[in-house]
Amino acid sequence: MQEVRVFAPATVANVAVGFDILGFAINRPGDEIVARFNPDHPGLVITAITGTGDKVLPYAVEENTAGVAAQRLLEHLGQTELGIDLEIHKRMPFGSGLGSSAASAAGAVVAVNELLGAPLSRESLLYFAVLGEEVADGSFHADNVAPCLVGGITLIRSNDSLDIHHLPVPGNLQVAVVHPDIEILTRDARAVLSDQVSLKTAILQMGSLASFITALYTNDLPLLGRSLHDYIVEPQRKQLIKGFDEVKQVALQRGALGCSISGAGPSVFALCDSGYLAQAAGQAMQEAFARHGVSSQLYVSPINQEGVVIL
Repeated sequence: MQEVRVFAPATVANVAVGFDILGFAINRPGDEIVARFNPDHPGLVITAITGTGDKVLPYAVEENTAGVAAQRLLEHLGQTELGIDLEIHKRMPFGSGLGSSAASAAGAVVAVNELLGAPLSRESLLYFAVLGEEVADGSFHADNVAPCLVGGITLIRSNDSLDIHHLPVPGNLQVAVVHPDIEILTRDARAVLSDQVSLKTAILQMGSLASFITALYTNDLPLLGRSLHDYIVEPQRKQLIKGFDEVKQVALQRGALGCSISGAGPSVFALCDSGYLAQAAGQAMQEAFARHGVSSQLYVSPINQEGVVIL
């Protein structure tokens, strides 16, 4: 095989109750990554980056999330002298809270691994993809990379040791994700967070996380809805998203189980128990943003259980 092309899906991280430890993948948007052998030069070279609009992404391997992820994988495999070209085709907005940098990093390691005959499992690729995303936001966490790489809903018991676990996905669970035309960089979204949490608030959050996981295992969607309350991060970050309170309110009024900020924002997600309700909630969320003078894009999807796919 001389060339591999993959699609890496967008992800929703935190999922209200699991800051830095929960995430799930959706069907779209996502990034396409291409890796191919090139005998004309040694080492990894980024040869094309498209879909960035007015943004400029670095072609230097050590400054690019996909480049770093792929390079660390090649170093691990002792294949740094192989001539490999890497193309990055962005298919999702930057600073969207949908795991754009994670998709590029995860897609890159899968493409290069496949090009080399798939010597490592998907789970073994996780460490290298997280190293890549760390370049973008300065934090070593897998709540976007893990679900992007392997699909489904993932729980990260420990980011330090990358102790990752798959959670069951109720069959009729659907999500509406609305991306308002606002850009929030992960570094900036982390800067607004306090490192102090009261004991009372911590107890509320722990209860919500525990009951959310219970709801997944018991297929109890009403319990899932009662569990989707973020007592720690959402109250601090919602100030960065114009119209957030109304957007959340209308999603719940249209039948969403729960609604919160996707990752660092500004995208907002609503979990629903049918595609019809997800579409209705999503459209209502868009209308609410519009009332605040903010245009947006809507994505309706089941939970993506494949992760990165080879095209």
